[in-house]
Amino acid sequence: MSAETPAAPGNDEHYLRVFRRNFRAWRGTRPFWAGLFVMLGGLPIAYFPYANLRLGHLTLAMATTAGAGSLIIGVLLVVLGLSLWFQKHVRVFAGVAAILLALVSIPVSNLGGFLIGFLFALIGGAMAVSWAEGAPPAPARADVGGTDTAPGDTGLGKAPQAPVTDTVGASDDLSGTSPGNEANGRHSAG
Repeated sequence: MSAETPAAPGNDEHYLRVFRRNFRAWRGTRPFWAGLFVMLGGLPIAYFPYANLRLGHLTLAMATTAGAGSLIIGVLLVVLGLSLWFQKHVRVFAGVAAILLALVSIPVSNLGGFLIGFLFALIGGAMAVSWAEGAPPAPARADVGGTDTAPGDTGLGKAPQAPVTDTVGASDDLSGTSPGNEANGRHSAG
């Protein structure tokens, strides 16, 4: 093998490059950053009520009476962040729950982890709710006609005809419960 021979993808590449490419593909199919923000929001909310700040010989305890509540909020935010990573179909529930837990953390745990955890959880929850999986790109259609033809003209002298569909009286309801077929749910049990 010489220096000019390209590496075969997946076979001759360095394992870190392969891992990075696979991680990037995995990360692109789920609300990764939303989950990371929600988890980062849960850590200060759970940590600060149990932390002691030392200033010289002075120890400042930031413990509150709701220390257990802030620990529960922090752990729930970390679990919601992990569920955003590994269960992407619960993204709306996890996002709304993260936003609500972030709001509850303001009075319960030192202003939501001194606003650090509150802001991370709030932004992560909003990102989770607004995330939508990307659709695969549609295949590009090749232009049949030349550049001097009109739109819709194939260059053969006749424009293609659109398929005829009967839309009068047709319904887009596929549930089978439309009033027209007498099965609107009132008499269908049994």
